[in-house]
Amino acid sequence: MKLIPSNPWRAYGISRVLRALLYSTEAQTFSSRRDDSLYRRISRAGDPQVSIVPILDQWVEEGRGVKQSELKRFIKMLRNFRRFRHALQVSEWMTGEGNHNLLPGDVAVRLDLISKVHGLELAERYFNSIPETSRTFHVYGALLNCYAEHKSLDRAEATMQKLKDLGYFQRNLFYNVMLNLYSRMGAFEKLDSLVQEMEEKGITGDCFTCSIQLNAYAASSDIEAMEKLLMKMETNPLLTMDWNAYIAAANGYLKAELFEKAYAMMKKSELLINGKIKRVAYENLLTLYTVIGKKEDVYRIWELYKYKSFGKPYNSGYLCMLSSLEKLGDIDGAERILEEWESATTTFDIRLPNLLVTAYCKRGFLGKAEACIERLSESGKEPNASTWNRLALGYIVHNHMEKAVETLKKVILASQPGWKPNLSIVGSCIEYLKGKGDLESEMEILRLLRERGYSEIPDFGSSNLMKRDSDVEENEVSDEQKNEVEV
Repeated sequence: MKLIPSNPWRAYGISRVLRALLYSTEAQTFSSRRDDSLYRRISRAGDPQVSIVPILDQWVEEGRGVKQSELKRFIKMLRNFRRFRHALQVSEWMTGEGNHNLLPGDVAVRLDLISKVHGLELAERYFNSIPETSRTFHVYGALLNCYAEHKSLDRAEATMQKLKDLGYFQRNLFYNVMLNLYSRMGAFEKLDSLVQEMEEKGITGDCFTCSIQLNAYAASSDIEAMEKLLMKMETNPLLTMDWNAYIAAANGYLKAELFEKAYAMMKKSELLINGKIKRVAYENLLTLYTVIGKKEDVYRIWELYKYKSFGKPYNSGYLCMLSSLEKLGDIDGAERILEEWESATTTFDIRLPNLLVTAYCKRGFLGKAEACIERLSESGKEPNASTWNRLALGYIVHNHMEKAVETLKKVILASQPGWKPNLSIVGSCIEYLKGKGDLESEMEILRLLRERGYSEIPDFGSSNLMKRDSDVEENEVSDEQKNEVEV
């Protein structure tokens, strides 16, 4: 049985822990002021491959100043939208062109961003360049989180020990990071040992600590331990139960195929949804109700979601609902949701029509898939490589190989830098062309792949095809040179 791929703790909770660590010295909040021209310029520069440094430089060249507090808020906003590369560029500009000094919290933020953008090696190099006097608990905490995110267990444990040696062992933030790491890596014995250490040292856990434990028990199918902890949480007056805990318990019951108990946990979770993260809660409930086939509850939660978001759900909500209806086999409902999304004033997201294309192709509705893509093109929204990839797979599964070959060419032509082909689709098309003796089309596909920087096609005799394609091109060049001499 397929459950939610990751608990909301990992998507929300652990990031909240890090935010509490990195922004504990910052009391200001950021709101997207419409009259802030610099904010508008930065927020509109959404392509992560394009630097936003020229935007900052131009702002200054226009004779306008920018305060360090504003730059910090820009960084926070960009991180919230997972634009880590841009956030790092602002941080580096702040100390370079902006000529501002970094506080320990700023250093910790930059360390975290370097890890996300460039990896652990460069993050460690940056950490080693930080003077000892500036290595506060903010900085060590950020380093700990870097190791945890990259599942570098030994280095995370060494950093945790360093924090203890420095006298920061009373902070449950750091324990939560380690507990979450142990849970993700399936190191449940270490998790239990760390929980015991917290109890012995009188370190009070919070709802996130308990959520991690619940997730661990759910993952290891230890239902008895999960139920004991849940009861302990419910009767502890110092703990405030939240929807996330019951979602974790529901996942545990689903894994154990205890569907009635899982359903009861979902209902309890609904009663506790509030605050800024309603979206995350409702999207998780949509997924869980789908797992147990409760279509009526899926629609009910969707209406609640829309009501709570003032009739304007996020694209992630539409994606979740569309995915749920596809899994429930409600294609008519999925079509209505896509139409609703298209008529709403939301940012275009190719993943939504792509998901419906997949739903059509799975069921052999290839005509509908083609019509969906055609409508996309007519509206000025170009299908991407993933769109064509899904259609090509549909053609292959339903044995429309000529169309599959032509669609594969569209896949390659629509691909972006860093794209990798679906080798099963390429292999099926190559084998089909080999079988019918169509060497020209065979070489055309391989040539297109090579032009996109992808030349290693394993198995199905492709290495010989590549060589043969190369030999043909060399002969063509020789003929051209020969003609030039004759002229």
